[in-house]
Amino acid sequence: MKISKRHSSNRSKVDRAKLYPLVDAVALLKELDSPKFDETVEMHVNLGVDPRHADQNIRGTVSYPNGTGKTVKVLVLTKSKVDEATEAGADFVGLEEYVEKIQKGWAEMDVVVCTPDAMGLVGKLGKILGPRGMMPSPKSGTLTMDVGNAIKEIKAGRVEYRVDKNGIIHVPVGKKSFEGNMLVENVQTLISELQKKRPSAVKGAYIRRVSLTSTMGPGIKIDDRSIA
Repeated sequence: MKISKRHSSNRSKVDRAKLYPLVDAVALLKELDSPKFDETVEMHVNLGVDPRHADQNIRGTVSYPNGTGKTVKVLVLTKSKVDEATEAGADFVGLEEYVEKIQKGWAEMDVVVCTPDAMGLVGKLGKILGPRGMMPSPKSGTLTMDVGNAIKEIKAGRVEYRVDKNGIIHVPVGKKSFEGNMLVENVQTLISELQKKRPSAVKGAYIRRVSLTSTMGPGIKIDDRSIA
């Protein structure tokens, strides 16, 4: 595979054997050459859990103090909360017509919020929304009667995270254009949230490896002891 000069240059600036303090890692990431778009900054957190056990299948949501920098389109599927969803700023609101559109391949939304009274119809979309990580659920705060608050939190920068089969969480923490302190604060918020989810059955190291990367940049390993 051919590696671009930009990518090769960026890789040479990162010591892959080093654990960087969080502040230094963010500063380094922002110094790396960028493509012609505002890259998303992601965290990859390897947890000492076994996702095969229900109590270790870590998932939830986190609301960042500085948002994600992404404009999120929210679809609300509801019978009873149409006005509330519209007033709260949902991009799409309805039920039967959107269930039909999704079944036909429509996918202009980023997040789906649903009220319990609509799940009879929305349940039919499980095979479509499930693989995309969009199926509404109480754990992610997207199956709720309080659609107004859910929409506001999502628009403000709330994101869902879930450990994969290898025990790793991949989640965005902002944009490369963010000020360094904004990215640091978002990372600290994420790690604090994950610490709260530590299962009692986990012995030894819970957070094993942490790395920071941009969309087209190299991974930068972080010393988790520097995240406080």
